[in-house]
Amino acid sequence: MVVAKAPVPGRVKTRLTTVYSARQAALLAEASLRDTLEAVAAMPARRRVVVLDGAAGPWLPAGFEVVPQVAGGLDERLAAAFGQCAGPALLIGMDTPQVSAQALRQVLAPDAWAHADAWFGPADDGGFWALGLARPEPALLRGVPMSRPDTGRLQRERLTAAGLTVRDLPLLRDVDTPYDADVVAAAAPHTRFAAELARVKHPVAAG
Repeated sequence: MVVAKAPVPGRVKTRLTTVYSARQAALLAEASLRDTLEAVAAMPARRRVVVLDGAAGPWLPAGFEVVPQVAGGLDERLAAAFGQCAGPALLIGMDTPQVSAQALRQVLAPDAWAHADAWFGPADDGGFWALGLARPEPALLRGVPMSRPDTGRLQRERLTAAGLTVRDLPLLRDVDTPYDADVVAAAAPHTRFAAELARVKHPVAAG
């Protein structure tokens, strides 16, 4: 599952607008989303879902179904996403365009759940970019404070307190600020996101 917001100017990546226009921020969000969906599409999953706030657009590739996000805080929206899964499920965000199929592959390997009840992808801002559950249980997310420097720690503690064996995915940086965008693009120069960032930074002069 990919939790996403439709890349509409003024509704996404507003923290980028300290440097870029709302349209440019939306273009960067779309590029990040496309990179994320491409990584997910390369995985041997039985089901691929975009849990979406907004309407699907031409950025949505074939092979994905769309499920609307429920109302409420982020913890409620993530919990509801897991609530519509019947088996092992991995949920990721749209803010890590550098995510690779290689990073995700271990969660979908044949033995991925042999020694793990959960997979946790920490973000370097203190949150998390991925969460996998062998037995999706919405209560594992409800009530966890979101968008805080300690969100990742609190979410991971919720998992271990429930007696789950947790394995970690690589630490990744979310793209939230212009500085984040520069760091991520430099680390993943072959992504759509990096190419779009280069375009908005250095537009070709008209004529």
